[in-house]
Amino acid sequence: MSNENANKATTINFSDMTAPAVAVPSISSSAMLVELSISAWTGRKTDKRVSSEVASNKNAANGVVNVSKKLLGDCAELDAIQKFVGNVRNAHYAMTQPWSDTGMRLLSTAMYFKRYQQEMTKYQGEFNALVDKFLSAYDWEISQAMAKLGDMFDRTEYPSGDELRSKFKFELVQMPLPDAGDFRLDVNNEAQQILKTQYQAHYEKKLRDAMNEIWSRLHESLSKMSERLDYKDSGDKNTRKIFRDSLVTNVMDVVELLSLCNVTNDSRMIAMKQSLEDTLLGVTPDALREDDHLRMSTKQKVDEILGNMAW
Repeated sequence: MSNENANKATTINFSDMTAPAVAVPSISSSAMLVELSISAWTGRKTDKRVSSEVASNKNAANGVVNVSKKLLGDCAELDAIQKFVGNVRNAHYAMTQPWSDTGMRLLSTAMYFKRYQQEMTKYQGEFNALVDKFLSAYDWEISQAMAKLGDMFDRTEYPSGDELRSKFKFELVQMPLPDAGDFRLDVNNEAQQILKTQYQAHYEKKLRDAMNEIWSRLHESLSKMSERLDYKDSGDKNTRKIFRDSLVTNVMDVVELLSLCNVTNDSRMIAMKQSLEDTLLGVTPDALREDDHLRMSTKQKVDEILGNMAW
């Protein structure tokens, strides 16, 4: 397939994105719901006494100032855990799509078996190792905090080792997508049919929202690529804009999502994936930096795809 034909085949109107009619059982076999619950002790606490003193010294009313202190100061072990938690959440969001306000997200079975299960198992092991390392250093860090906090140090504000361990959590809950036909209710057939119809509409909206997030990610990554591949005016000549390798890898990650997360088997996603693979064949960050012709032609093709997406 040529790039020109591929691009023409992927015209998407985002002002009227509707998911194809789907049967709940078929989607249930290609996707699941997953919830990540990961948390860590913040090591921060509001010092009410110092807050009151600051307010008084500044002739301010009580309650308008809150002085928050880091109980362990700059603790490298705790900082590593908190940074790791953020990275894991980002990875979880990148491999899933939104589903409910309760934290449940849609995960395709293809993504689960190819990446998700392996990566999250690895993350859980790394999380536990970081927590063990922190707990081993905890008593030493408390002794160091006495000097760091001075008069603000209060030993009663520090939980015991067992209490502290309970504040670190890494849990994954997985469940199948509910079947719209599975209403075990003590109501008449007419009421059950109404409930099924309402749920089917709700279900299809959730699917549409989940798939639209993939399109949004794609549009965002392609827009960034187009902008960074452009040239900036620096007086008498145009100079290349600087970009990181992630400019290309981020697009390729979304291209993979078009396949792994296409739980509705949407032909538009299939066509778009093929178009982008054709467009980015042989394109690398270094090649874009070194070859002006490749840089300009890639930007042109990306702009054509963005235009066809009719965002």
